[in-house]
Amino acid sequence: MLSIRLSRVGKKNQPQFRLIVVDKKRDPFGNYIELLGYYHPITKQSDFKADRINHWISLGAQPSDTVHNLLIKQNIIKDKPKKVKVRPIRLKKEETEKS
Repeated sequence: MLSIRLSRVGKKNQPQFRLIVVDKKRDPFGNYIELLGYYHPITKQSDFKADRINHWISLGAQPSDTVHNLLIKQNIIKDKPKKVKVRPIRLKKEETEKS
């Protein structure tokens, strides 16, 4: 199954993301099928190839929840926003032992 997801690139504390099409079971940092655009969360810049995104969605590629919400903001797809799952913050061992 194909997935449209974000792959992080960039320096430490300066995140930049590529929007890629990749098999759902593959690592997003490895090889991908096609590059569909980029997203800079700090400056809120994004450049998505709308025609290619719609092409891959028509072939059955599923966007991740975050990508789905970004595509709605860019008016590429029309749907209701999905609730994004937030990962819990991991505490260091020293902080958990003190508690």
